Amino acid sequence: MKTKPAVIIRGAVCGLFAGLLNGLLGAGGGMVIVPLLERNGQEPRKAHATSIAVITPLCVLSAAFYLHGGSVRLSDVLPFLPAGLAGAFLGAKLLPKIPDNLLRRIFGAFMLYAAWRLLAR
Repeated sequence: MKTKPAVIIRGAVCGLFAGLLNGLLGAGGGMVIVPLLERNGQEPRKAHATSIAVITPLCVLSAAFYLHGGSVRLSDVLPFLPAGLAGAFLGAKLLPKIPDNLLRRIFGAFMLYAAWRLLAR
């Protein structure tokens, strides 16, 4: 099956925007990719899983730049990794079991909470 040029261009623009947000905000690109993927016809669970697959390499690259540039030390990161990896594992196992409408509400609630935290400062 051949991919249409419009889909490739749309994907490239979304990827560029997500990468920019990821570098600036720290994985904020996922909040952009999920709604864009859903708008382009992906079911919510697949959009969330695809977002993780896209954001992971972006996070690794951004982290490498921040570590190399001295903005963060590995010793600052290490305490968060074991529980973070466990949470990622549990989230990946739970995702297929959550109904689409509940998944959208959870995602929306986190987006609203993040917006409130940013605006309330």
